[in-house]
Amino acid sequence: MHTEARDKRLGRGGPEQLGCERERAVLRRAEVKVATWNVNSIRARLDHACDWLERVQPDVLCMQETKVTDDDFPTDEFMRLGYGVAMTGQLSYNGVAILSRLPMKEITIGLSGHAADADRRAIAATIAGVRIFSVYVPNGKSVSSPSFVEKLAWLESLRTTLDETANPNSDVLVCGDFNIATDERDVYAPELFRGKTHFHPDEHRALAKIREFGLKDAFREHHAEGGLYSWWDYRGGGFRKNEGLRIDYVFLSESLAKRCTSVTMDTEPRRLDKPSDHIPVMVELS
Repeated sequence: MHTEARDKRLGRGGPEQLGCERERAVLRRAEVKVATWNVNSIRARLDHACDWLERVQPDVLCMQETKVTDDDFPTDEFMRLGYGVAMTGQLSYNGVAILSRLPMKEITIGLSGHAADADRRAIAATIAGVRIFSVYVPNGKSVSSPSFVEKLAWLESLRTTLDETANPNSDVLVCGDFNIATDERDVYAPELFRGKTHFHPDEHRALAKIREFGLKDAFREHHAEGGLYSWWDYRGGGFRKNEGLRIDYVFLSESLAKRCTSVTMDTEPRRLDKPSDHIPVMVELS
């Protein structure tokens, strides 16, 4: 796990000096940008990710489905852009990371009660006083599959982790690919998905329980309309037809929700050649 940039990689001061400079700059502008993006293989999407970081300049980017071991994660490329990296990954599947231009503290991997060799689906760090979780919720496959039961159990473990390691009365941000569409506005064809994976009542109850920790859906705090999605299937021209799902979220504790000035879902990366099937979701906090 890498959490700090090295002098020779960035060419300007030590990592602590760089972090302090970044933190002072953010505090001066009184704004922090935090984004989440399921990149669906960081090796396949590295150029897209770097271009997006340079264009949008988020302070923090949480990534899911990096699909590489820690040794193969492109740490150097992100450090050259000024980002420290914390990651946990595995070959070909899963994998999560947090990139930050600000110092990261109290980095933890996994969920409470999970074995050390569990799928790499969760990582957390404290950045500028905010406890940030980057999570990749299991897909669940089909309702009749054992994977669906495992998905619900994973969500329950996430709630337990929040209860044991975070305080709802403080600044908490939970983001990532949840593989669940919350309501009909988040599904291009609700009747087609109703009762199936991604739009099942059991999933809705599990997600509601997580939000009962004290979390608000940042996007819905600012956008009430439907037809805005974060994922489209590669098959069948889903993006062109806007046949998508909103399954990528930034959830904020009440104190952070009050500081959230905007929430955007950036469709531009989905228009590129060989894109991820997900797009970045970003909040700006005052």
